[in-house]
Amino acid sequence: MLYANQSQTNITVGLQYQGLLERLMFSTVTSVPCCVFLFINGTMLFTLRSKHVFRETSRYILLYNLLFADTVQMALSQLLYILAASRLWMTYPLCGALVMLGHLTRKISPLTLVVMSLERYVAVCYPLRHATIITKRNTGVAICVIWTISSLNVLTQVLLMINSHVEDTVSLQMKDFCGKESIFLDQISDLYDKAYTYCLFVSAGIVVSCSYIGVMVAARSASTDRDSAVKARKTLLLHLVQLGLSLSSTLHNLLLIAISKIIDRILSVRIQIFLYVLVIILPRCLSALIYGIRDQTIRPVLVYHLCCQWKRSPLLSVVPAKAKISILIAS
Repeated sequence: MLYANQSQTNITVGLQYQGLLERLMFSTVTSVPCCVFLFINGTMLFTLRSKHVFRETSRYILLYNLLFADTVQMALSQLLYILAASRLWMTYPLCGALVMLGHLTRKISPLTLVVMSLERYVAVCYPLRHATIITKRNTGVAICVIWTISSLNVLTQVLLMINSHVEDTVSLQMKDFCGKESIFLDQISDLYDKAYTYCLFVSAGIVVSCSYIGVMVAARSASTDRDSAVKARKTLLLHLVQLGLSLSSTLHNLLLIAISKIIDRILSVRIQIFLYVLVIILPRCLSALIYGIRDQTIRPVLVYHLCCQWKRSPLLSVVPAKAKISILIAS
């Protein structure tokens, strides 16, 4: 009997140790790419504030707003994942604040993509009026409207959340992982969140698609710059891809629920990690990668900041490409 109890204890300890190693491995798998993407996004944000042309051009101001929201969202997602993997329970107010901040930044991205698409549409279809319509002041007003709409949505969700948690948060201590499912216990809150999200993405998809069609029609006109129209069309197509990936992140939990009903728990957790990196983290770094590679103005400055050690290299003065970057940074 003693040996049986000891054997059972060894098995239990072994399973706990295996579970700990698995959590550490999964945390590393998600944290490494997240840290890399956060570094790239942070460098891109610094790049967009480092030059006067970036601070004064509407397109780059909107890009900064999009990157800022995506970076905050990615950092919050990874923080909540690490807390869940560490099995650290939070209080309802703290969890609610983090979840609502995530909701705020998540809704910023599609609205910013809409404004960026309209900016490209005006640039191609109304090139002579672009400078008077798309000004720094009007861009600032558009960004304020975006944040106001998203903040009102979050405020509504907070009021619904408070009503649904009046009786459940007497101790204020959570007994589950921090997440949307732990906060939106009321069916009304969940329905409101789904209705707002679907209306937002449908409206954004219609606006971006109409902008894309308008640019395609304008590209056939003889008075339109063909090269500018082609670049704008590719940019709008990328905006549609970004919008689709952002929408896929809202379906993340639904996919997990559907998968968990089909397969066992261990495999479900592994698929969850894969979906988390693919659906949550990866879309948040696409803006930096897309604009950092495609934009001829941003690319040399971004490369310079990513490879800042080049400044200490004596080869910087003899290699033409690096010399070109050095001149651009100094200007």
